[in-house]
Amino acid sequence: MILLIMAAGIGSRFGKGIKQLDPVGPNGEIIMDYSIHDAIEAGFDKVVIVIRHDIEKEFREVIGERLERSCKELGVELHYAFQELKDIPVGYEVPDNRTKPWGTGQAVLAAKEYLTEPFCVINADDYYGKKAFVAIHNELEKYKGNADGFKLSLAGFILKNTLSDNGTVTRGLCQVNESNMLQSIVETKEIRKTATGAAVGDRALDPETHVSMNMWGLTPEFVQRLDDGFKEFFEKDVPSNPGKAEYLLPIFIGELLEEGSVSVHVLPTTDHWFGMTYQEDVPVVQEEFRNLLNAGVYKNDLMSDLK
Repeated sequence: MILLIMAAGIGSRFGKGIKQLDPVGPNGEIIMDYSIHDAIEAGFDKVVIVIRHDIEKEFREVIGERLERSCKELGVELHYAFQELKDIPVGYEVPDNRTKPWGTGQAVLAAKEYLTEPFCVINADDYYGKKAFVAIHNELEKYKGNADGFKLSLAGFILKNTLSDNGTVTRGLCQVNESNMLQSIVETKEIRKTATGAAVGDRALDPETHVSMNMWGLTPEFVQRLDDGFKEFFEKDVPSNPGKAEYLLPIFIGELLEEGSVSVHVLPTTDHWFGMTYQEDVPVVQEEFRNLLNAGVYKNDLMSDLK
């Protein structure tokens, strides 16, 4: 069972530094350490991390050596894949004014050689909680040997549990039916916390709405369709916005939902998300992990309870 971690993103709102490498734990652990711990605890035994070549040296210094040692001790495979601006479909060119990679869809494709089984994909700088990993692992177990590779899953977080006190956030707002099947997903920017819940501009949002935090249960068959869609993205989207167009998982999956070519089972979770969008979020996240350590959710020697 594979955990794919997208760690190549450039946090434009975070300011200086690489936000996915900011220490949050007592021994310099980063959020990714805790996600990998929770995934291994839930039953995942293969980790693939997508980074960029320009952050590889710092990445390996911050977490790589520690992580490689822990995975070896625990019998967990560890692989790196690289998301690069130049890795685009044959026949196309990188626009002159383009400086950053092409989004979460491209991040998954960067690791496609390793994605030979059902897998869970997450962001490196988001803390998802233990329950979400257990739920998505159990769902992925059902996919093994299933002939339909276009039955997908999504950890459905509650909007009010995913907001930042330090600024606006982007979330995939989900419409979910009574059978917990995803009906639509709308990538929505500039969501802010309010006294009564959340809002975008003058429009109030239901704080109990399910949202995507990019924690998906996906299949190798879906990856092939994602690869085909990347070519379509360069045909349709890049010409009109060459500097900023992004190939995003929620948008692509939303389009497949509209045409009826996939189904997505939403796995509700009441876990409290936290993550780092802004520099001001760092001390908040550090305090959250102190509270989890004090409550006995994690040990100071993080991986010791898995050995």
